[in-house]
Formats: sequence, C-alpha cells, structure tokens
Amino acid sequence: MKKTTIWTIAFVMGFSFLGLLLLQLSYIEEMAKMKKEQFDESVTRSLYQASRNLEMNETLRYLEKDVNEVERRAFKQDSVIVNGLDGSIQHAHQFAVSSDDGTTYSAFELKTFTTKPASIPKAMIMRTDKRSNSEATKSLQEIVRNRYVYQKALLDEVVYNILYTASDKPLKERVNFKLLDQDIRNELLNNGINIPYHFTVTTADGREVYRCPDYTDEGDEISYTQTLFRNDPSSKMGIVKIHFPDMSSYIFSSVRFMIPAVIFTLVLLITFIFTIVVIYRQKRYTEIKNDFINNMTHELKTPISSISLAAQMLNDDAVVKSPQMQKHLGGVINDESKRLRFLVEKVLQMSMFDRKTASFKKKDLDLNELLEQIAGSFSLRVEHTGGKIYTEIEAVDSAIYVDEVHFQNAITNLLDNAVKYRKPDQPVNINIRTWNEADRLCFSISDNGLGIKRENVKKIFDKFYRVHTGNVHDVKGFGLGLAYVKKIINLHDGDIKCESELGKGTKFTVSLPMLKED
Repeated sequence: MKKTTIWTIAFVMGFSFLGLLLLQLSYIEEMAKMKKEQFDESVTRSLYQASRNLEMNETLRYLEKDVNEVERRAFKQDSVIVNGLDGSIQHAHQFAVSSDDGTTYSAFELKTFTTKPASIPKAMIMRTDKRSNSEATKSLQEIVRNRYVYQKALLDEVVYNILYTASDKPLKERVNFKLLDQDIRNELLNNGINIPYHFTVTTADGREVYRCPDYTDEGDEISYTQTLFRNDPSSKMGIVKIHFPDMSSYIFSSVRFMIPAVIFTLVLLITFIFTIVVIYRQKRYTEIKNDFINNMTHELKTPISSISLAAQMLNDDAVVKSPQMQKHLGGVINDESKRLRFLVEKVLQMSMFDRKTASFKKKDLDLNELLEQIAGSFSLRVEHTGGKIYTEIEAVDSAIYVDEVHFQNAITNLLDNAVKYRKPDQPVNINIRTWNEADRLCFSISDNGLGIKRENVKKIFDKFYRVHTGNVHDVKGFGLGLAYVKKIINLHDGDIKCESELGKGTKFTVSLPMLKED
C-alpha cells in the first residue's frame, strides 16, 4: 500500500473519531446547560412560593388575632351597626343589626342565625310568629347579606392592621425562620430538587438577620435570591439568599450515562493513534532495515571479493607465484579478513549493548592527554586530505573514570566521521576543544565538512540510520557508529549532542562527570 494511501486513510479515520468525540462532548454540554436552566427555574419557583406562603401565614395570623379581638369587643358591647348592603359601619353602645322592618338582632343572635342558614332560629320565630313563611325567608336572606357585610368589614380591618402595624415590626419578628426553612425544603421537593442547601435572610440594605445552622460558603459562587414582603416599602423588605454545595454533581448526574461512551470513543481514538504510530515506525524500521541490508551487502562484498580473488590466484597454476606475489596475496587476504571481522564485530557490539550484557573495565584517565594522543595518531589521515587537527586544551580539571578501549573507540568514531563526510576535493580541518562547566567536563569535536540537514540531526544517533545520499555508496558503513558512540557516552553518565548546518560542518559536544579527588 502506498504511503499516501495510508496517510489518507489515517486522516479520514482520525478525523471521524475526533468528530464523534467532539459531538458527544457537545451533546453532554448541551444537556448540562438544559439541566441547569431547569434547575434555575425550579429553584426560582420554589423560592417564590415559599415567600408567598410566608406572607399568607402572616395574614392568617393577623386575621385570627383581629377576629378574636373584634368578637371580644362585640360581647363587651363595644359594637358596630351595619346598615344595609353598602358596608357602612356605625359605632353604638349595643352591637345590633337592623332588618328592613326595624327588627334588631344582637351579635350573638346574628352569629347563631348564620351558623345554619337553612333552618329558622327559634328567636326569630318568636319575634315574627305573625308573619308568613315567605316573609321569614326574606328576612333570613337579609340577615345573611348583613352577615357578609359584617365579615367584609372585619377583613378590611385586618388588612388595615397589617398595612399599618405588621410592616413596622423588625424582619426577625415577622419571619418564622424555621417555618421558612421547612417551606423552602417542601417546595424544592415538590419541584424535584432533593439536595442540601444553605440560606441566609438579609434586610434590603444587606444586613444579615439569619443564617442556617449548618451554613458553609461552598458553592456560593452561584446563588439564588427572592424578595420577602415585596409589596411593603423597600426599606421593610427582606431578601432570602440560597445556594447549593452539590449543584454541579446534581446537574451532571443527568449526563453521567454519556461518560462511558466518551471514554470508549477516547480509548478508540488513542488506540487508533497508537496503531498509526506503530505502523509508521514499522515502515520506518523496514526502510532502515533495507538500507542496512544494502549497505551491509555492499560493505561485505568488497572484502569477500578481494579474498576470493586472492585465493583464486593462489590456486591458479598459470600464475607465477613469486615470493613477493605470495606475500602480497597473503597480505590482501589478511587485511580483508581483518576488515571483515571488524564489520561483523561492530554488529555484534550493538547486539551486546541491546542485551545490556556489556561490562566495562574503568580506570582513571586524563581527558586532555587522551584527546591529544588520539589526535596525534589520527593526524596522518587528516593531513592526507590537506587538512589539520587543532586542539584547544582549556579544561583544568580533566580527570575522568572510563573504559579506555570503548571510550577511545567512541572518540575515534567521531573523528572518522569528520574525515568520511568531508567536502569532496577539499581539505578537512578538525577542532578539538576541552573545558570545564560547573561540575562537568566537556569536550567538542567540530569540522568543516558537508554538514547535515536540520531534520536529520535528531536521527543520526538511531541505530542503522544513515543520512540519505541517494544510491551512492561512496561512504562506507552500517549506520552503527554514532549509535555506538551515544551508547558508550550514556553508559558513562555523559551526554552528547550534535549541531550541524548543511554545507558548513558539524559539531559534536560531549559532557561527562568529573572524577572527584576523594
């Protein structure tokens, strides 16, 4: 399958999973928003009804009080006369109601008559024993109407009493806070809300007059308010403020059934991404493996061909085998065998480090002396290109504790790369510098060679990776050198980094822990 096809399928599937996840999250958000609106409406309705109940309870309390007071005054002959149906009230020494024919009834008699309006009281029969039944009925209806006017007058008196007396009382005396709490709880339950709440009651100017016993500030960033006695003067009004500590849990409880779906979708998305990454890495490893096989085939073919040719010449009787010729052919076979063994050992070395079976023979070394020694032995190869090795020894504390063989091989690999990847037909100049940085000992190896593209710099320490130069095998190797270098440096608790610019050269910087004097 082509690379473009793989990425197209991956993009479409990834976009589909992501779209599904976003759609589910949007649906959850919308459901939570609707639940919040319903919650706000239910709380507002509950608080309004609780405030109405509070006002009705106050009215009933005054009504009972005032009716009892008026009736007591009536029995004490502090009475009123109600004339007709116009509702006019006149004070008199005796409480009485006069009918159309001038008959007067006391408050006690009137109350007795209207208790059972369907029957004719005996007192009325005694006073009207000469009347017909129709006249008695008419007289009774008149009594009922007068009774209605009487009750209306009592209610008016209660209303006036509330207007001019109740609002003058302090808010804490007008509100039964325990009853208010009970009304709020009942109204919330009637509206389907059964979660803890806290509330306070304050005056219109913000003075707090009551706070529920278990009050906490948790969740008070979202609160609801309702005015108490909203028809009173503004200075006499009260405000009840309520908030719910568990409101968020209550709202999102309605969308919890969507959470497993979101989790499963997220798991699928992560699994898909992981699968794509694995496929991409496998494809990359396949390319690296193919490059490695091609390079290995090319590298091994040369010594094998040389050994085979030398062996054929030794076995060919037609070829005159002088001592010089035999010595030369033996030298070719020996050199190519060493080269072949060196290439095989490189691969085995990396396998050994992968299995973490490497063992070091560490000892104290002086980095300055080691670098100068390696530079001296490598100088002939550099001078052969027309270049030179420059050393800048600036490190004062240069003692290190390393495996001499492996560490020397790592430095040699860096110098060898500088020579291999030089600019064609141009001398290569190598700079080696050492210095101290805090408690670390550092050295760098830089050259003026071909350089590396920025996107390839981070890959050069990968095993088998080689910077692509087309199908040209002018530079020998398996792509194991820098991977070996990094492994050795890391196993010595060091760090290595590369800085390179295409066409200008490459610089490797190594940082190692200094050897403590104790």
